[in-house]
Amino acid sequence: MAHTEILLVKPVEGLGGEGDQVKVRAGYARNFLLPRKIAVPLNAANRKHVDALKARRASREQSELSGAQELAKQLEKTSLAFAVKTGEGGKMFGAITSQDIYDKLVAAGITIDKKKIHLHTPVKTLGKHEVKIKLHADVSVDISFDVVSENPIEVAAPEAPKPVDKFKEFERPERRERKPRRT
Repeated sequence: MAHTEILLVKPVEGLGGEGDQVKVRAGYARNFLLPRKIAVPLNAANRKHVDALKARRASREQSELSGAQELAKQLEKTSLAFAVKTGEGGKMFGAITSQDIYDKLVAAGITIDKKKIHLHTPVKTLGKHEVKIKLHADVSVDISFDVVSENPIEVAAPEAPKPVDKFKEFERPERRERKPRRT
């Protein structure tokens, strides 16, 4: 298969950042990267742009890192609490998902991408739980949140066992008569 070397102008997920020289399939470069101005062919004239692209990339990454660190400080100060409906014995109706956590953060005035909230399984129990929010490759924050019942928890009363008479004779149910087989 034919490969070609190109110079990335914009970052591409799984391929590289701006200013990177990468080797990709010729069709991918010709049909996708070059028409969308994501990359330029690698030649002497375009190599001059490498320094400018790398400087722009470094400043962008630095600003993203500082923004993520500021947001992490803001997230560490936040406390979340979810009031849920519960049934008998404190069993929750439904679950707390990453969408619910996202909605609470937006209501608190913090805007982040929903995909950055890493809640492995929905929370289905009352109590204190933690969720990991990955803001940047180098910055992640663990936020704890409480799940409480909005109505008082009623403990299910166990049914009293029926008294068993040890000396009661075993009663066998009456047998039904079988119908004759058809042949």
